[in-house]
Amino acid sequence: MSSPEEIKLYVGSKFARYGINKQRELARLLFEISKRESVPAGSIIEDASRVYPVIKKELLARRYPGSAPASSMKDVYLPAVDIDPANEARVEKSPVISPSVIYYEEGTADSAVLGDFRKHFPGKEFIRIPRLRDHIRGNRYGIRDYNSRRDVFYIVNEKYDFFKKCPCTKNCVCCGYYIFNLYFGCPYECTYCFLQEYTNSPGIIIPANLDAYFGSFRHERGHIRLGTGEFSDSLILDSVTGFSSKIIDFFRNYPEVVFEFKTKGNNIENIIRTEPAPNIVVSWSLNPQKFIERNEFYSADLAGRISAAVRCVEAGYDVGFHFDPVVYGVNWKREYREVVDMIFDSIDADRVRWISLGTFRFSRELKKVIENRFPRSDILDGELLIGFDGKLRYTDDVRAGIYSDMAKWIKHRSSRPYVYLCMESKKVWEASGLKPVFTWK
Repeated sequence: MSSPEEIKLYVGSKFARYGINKQRELARLLFEISKRESVPAGSIIEDASRVYPVIKKELLARRYPGSAPASSMKDVYLPAVDIDPANEARVEKSPVISPSVIYYEEGTADSAVLGDFRKHFPGKEFIRIPRLRDHIRGNRYGIRDYNSRRDVFYIVNEKYDFFKKCPCTKNCVCCGYYIFNLYFGCPYECTYCFLQEYTNSPGIIIPANLDAYFGSFRHERGHIRLGTGEFSDSLILDSVTGFSSKIIDFFRNYPEVVFEFKTKGNNIENIIRTEPAPNIVVSWSLNPQKFIERNEFYSADLAGRISAAVRCVEAGYDVGFHFDPVVYGVNWKREYREVVDMIFDSIDADRVRWISLGTFRFSRELKKVIENRFPRSDILDGELLIGFDGKLRYTDDVRAGIYSDMAKWIKHRSSRPYVYLCMESKKVWEASGLKPVFTWK
């Protein structure tokens, strides 16, 4: 493939007669075709003398061969190619949790959380700050700072947003999920993670005042499903903080609430040492092993996740699974069906509470971040068009086909788990043959 700079120079010299917007679109299409097909950009356009609409239509058909709307440009997103090699993510063989410095707010010095961090990270630098807000005021954080987020941890007294309803994307069928905002920032390094868009984040933020979360929740009532895992992996820091045991012991007193831990890891020791409760579910995000190796760095492998789920079931917990994001490709059916079979070959289906399905989707702003942080990843090479909610998605037909097939594979093995879609339109729900009946009891 040709580099972004080579493509820009090529377009600038070969198509100097076009304006800046047309050159931008040509460079974008040539870049994606060159990367997707591993061919030099200069070999893609056979006759550069043709008029622009003809060239563009030809390139669109080549870039999006299976997507009928591509020829109209209505749903295609063609931003400028803007990739800086200095922004590439650091994916190296090192401990996933090994901060260089831990900042802590005034008022947290005597907290159990800070004490746990001192015990687990002796010799590290601990620096007291007045407030995180004041500490970062005036600073501008970018991709390179995000790449270094695992080096800097902040222990704070959280005062806001302890508990809130999931901000479901517009025009989607909402499942009514509620979020327990425990951490902000995730040490795992997933190529598709939406948190990359938050490049103004200074590091990994951990609350010292878990009791304040519990105090806030005591005012809530009703049959709801609630969980951590929105802005970080639920359990990745649990070996340090021990939050899971305290959360389980608190929510066992609220049997009308179903509490979920979501993880890509196998850090479950505190959970299995804690007496289980019927309203506590531990769930795992799953993908084929090849996908995990290429896109979910530092996380547990597939076998490790399934093994951790088995251990939780043996300890008395129900479990759940999330196929999100499902990434569409040549061998997707074989690879994902193998994972479905792996679940039911290993775990009693009566202990699997739910399985969610969601295909790869992301905001337009995130596309450039992924390209900069993971320039060799092929995760953006699929036919992703602007969808009903403004995010880049596979077409409705592709998504509905994926969900329909996966639901059939699951139901073939067991009708016990509730199968539902995450962040999807009513139209795709109906086309998939699934019904949104959200009862989290």
